[in-house]
Amino acid sequence: MGVFPRIYIALMLFPSFLFADLLDTVLHTQQLRVCIWPEYYGISYLNPRTQKLSGIDVDLAQEFASTLGVSVRFVQSSFATLIQDLLSHRCDIAMFAIGITPERQKYLRFTSPHLQSDIYAIISKSNNRIQTWDDIDQEGVVVTVAKGTYHVKLMQNALRKASLHVVDSLHAREQEVESGRADVMMSDYPFSTQLLVEKEWAKRIAPTSSFHPTSYAWALDKNEEALYSRAEAFMQTIKRDGRLQTIAKRYALDPIVVVTPP
Repeated sequence: MGVFPRIYIALMLFPSFLFADLLDTVLHTQQLRVCIWPEYYGISYLNPRTQKLSGIDVDLAQEFASTLGVSVRFVQSSFATLIQDLLSHRCDIAMFAIGITPERQKYLRFTSPHLQSDIYAIISKSNNRIQTWDDIDQEGVVVTVAKGTYHVKLMQNALRKASLHVVDSLHAREQEVESGRADVMMSDYPFSTQLLVEKEWAKRIAPTSSFHPTSYAWALDKNEEALYSRAEAFMQTIKRDGRLQTIAKRYALDPIVVVTPP
């Protein structure tokens, strides 16, 4: 095979070589690759029974792609692999209510936030030792959090008496509490709201005062200025025209919508 056929094949397989930036590639391929975490209730949830995706960021991904005139391809990601997935270009943008943290900001650029949530505790209804937020950080209490979430470092810094148990997944976190191996798991408003609907055993405890409100947004590679500008412009537009509030209400997330700067 000659040099020119090899170059032609490479360009067909990797069309981004042709363009100056990621937005050009998206427009040329007519496809926006969106990283999601398919276990995030109300945000980007893949129903195991119907195999259908739903959530605020699933709907907004479709809306954003429509403004670009392209289709969406959802790419499975997670909080643990988020940075790697974006920097290795497994996806073009991550849209699953990603908490804006200093650690992530070292590598990624975030749009203006569209949601903000504090931390909530989930216990089993049968747990009699924890009734209020102040009961959590006590000797003998086991708190579980999921690897890759910002809850890990937060609870490492916050807990003085209770033990912290880090598990590999959100499902493992739920199982630890349901089985009684852990007393409490830390979550946020979207996940805990749906958990109360789906899990008969679950009970939510809110902090007695503001504990650690975190703003959620979409994330991109810092170097992709053109695609970031389009995403940010879209975010501002849906805040002004009411689409953000409407879609948030669809998933009972209207109490945590951010329309003005937090």
